[in-house]
Amino acid sequence: MANQKVALITGAGQGIGEGIALQLAKDGFAVSLAGRHLDKVQKVADHINADGGKAIAIEADVQYKKQVFDAVAKTVSELGQLDVFVNNAGIAHVAQVCQTEEEDLDRLLDINVKGTVFGIQAAAAQFKKQGTPGKIINASSVAGHEGFELLGAYSATKFAIRGITQAAAKELAQDKITVNAYCPGIVLTPMWDQIDAEMGELHNVAPGESIKAYLDGIALGRGETPADVANLVSFLASEKADYITGQAIMVDGGIVYR
Repeated sequence: MANQKVALITGAGQGIGEGIALQLAKDGFAVSLAGRHLDKVQKVADHINADGGKAIAIEADVQYKKQVFDAVAKTVSELGQLDVFVNNAGIAHVAQVCQTEEEDLDRLLDINVKGTVFGIQAAAAQFKKQGTPGKIINASSVAGHEGFELLGAYSATKFAIRGITQAAAKELAQDKITVNAYCPGIVLTPMWDQIDAEMGELHNVAPGESIKAYLDGIALGRGETPADVANLVSFLASEKADYITGQAIMVDGGIVYR
């Protein structure tokens, strides 16, 4: 067991998180899948185990620090160690900045920002305890490089994750811990179905029109799949990325150029 690397992925029950979990399992990692809905992460874990991989499911809500630390402890207890932590869990919210309610802003900050900070803290503590190098990989977004209409508060959280990634990379480098972020574009997942529906209501256009307008602006001419994002995370989790830290790398098909 000691020879098999272990990755913990938050928000692993669907969408990008599920895609990352499947890819890292394919890469040979034992994977710990954390999510608010145990039935969803268990389904993904069952799929990986049925395919000959090794996966466990953990119920954890990243906005609560104790649950994040407990998820790491359970991962190590059942799988032996921790090598990679993927801070994937996140939510979106569609509203003009001037119409963003306080409770919606709080929820975005609690899950997207605080959840990421707690993940960094829990992973770093475990890597230091083990005395091993480690990799922390955070979920930012193209909206973390450019503010998007109707996604202002969401964009703010993703900008914050870039800053947290850079600071943590500097602070943890002496412990041989790298910290990077991936920045997806328009990924065809339930989150973007929700964004499309809410944008349609605000702009009074038919379902599908809002996302089509975004997709039409992608240089490579198609929407993104979870596998497209997972391929980048696979690289960042590998030894090929050992000399990369503090970066927030675009994987968007050509939308935002920074």
